Amino acid sequence: MASPLQQDLAKLKALAYRRHEHSEDDIRRYHALLKRKGPEAMAPLKTLRRWMLVPVTLWPIHIQPVFVACMDAIESGKALDQEMEFLIAQLHEPPREDACHVVAEHERLVWKGGYESLVNTAAKFDSIQKDAELNPDFLREWKEIKAQWDMKKFTDSKGIIRRSLTGERNLRARFWVEWSDPKDRFQAVFDLFCHRWNLYGMEKEKPLVMKLSVNLTAYGTMIFIPAYWSFDAKRDVRWDAVTKLHRARALKKQGEGLAENAAKRRSDSKKLKKLDAEAKKLKLRGEARHAFLCKGLGMDERTDPKRLARLRREF
Repeated sequence: MASPLQQDLAKLKALAYRRHEHSEDDIRRYHALLKRKGPEAMAPLKTLRRWMLVPVTLWPIHIQPVFVACMDAIESGKALDQEMEFLIAQLHEPPREDACHVVAEHERLVWKGGYESLVNTAAKFDSIQKDAELNPDFLREWKEIKAQWDMKKFTDSKGIIRRSLTGERNLRARFWVEWSDPKDRFQAVFDLFCHRWNLYGMEKEKPLVMKLSVNLTAYGTMIFIPAYWSFDAKRDVRWDAVTKLHRARALKKQGEGLAENAAKRRSDSKKLKKLDAEAKKLKLRGEARHAFLCKGLGMDERTDPKRLARLRREF
């Protein structure tokens, strides 16, 4: 059986954004301190350590530096200060394992720039992306920017330059332009360039055109529709997938009776999918199809079809 350390490292390696590279040393340090100091001394870090193994999308604050600061204090034999104790007291338990699993899958898709499981926009986006790459005015303006500034000063390790981000409710972390700062001068020009060409950045010579996207945050689910996008609410978004993703971490009532009821619904949902397939083979439609499904599930034929529709969506 895997040790607690091995179990934690396995969870970390399953997370997106190379979390194991950034956090493995801290997790190893925690377990080493646990052996040296004992469970009682490390008790304040229990919840923090569990949050360290949760998808970063769900973090309400940056957990890692807080986790490290607590280990620094305990390793040096110091008590946690009053404000740190208060912070830890405010930190509730992480979301359930099933919710974390769903969010982790979403993170892996977002990490690769893939939103295809949530939106139906590949063909529309590919056309817009190609138009931007071949536009002579775009190419000329980008050449002028490169002639004015050294791009190496502004690119990240992947060769990407990003525009300034706009947050929820259009609150912007950076909006003021300090013209005396050379970095601010470049960023202002680059932001205007991205605004003109509907970009979120440049990857070397490739324009990164903004996508219709769905993202989870610690506080909710954000749907971003680019200003240039001709939005079709029915066709562009896979609302069933978005709803499933959003509901994954929504608060749910708990209790033995409710758990049993959920298990029954899950079982009925699996059975319904099989019955749907059988009904399709038999070419059943309308009332005959509904009666067939209800009989297979042991339900009254007067059962509202919406109830069956909910069973299909829920699991």
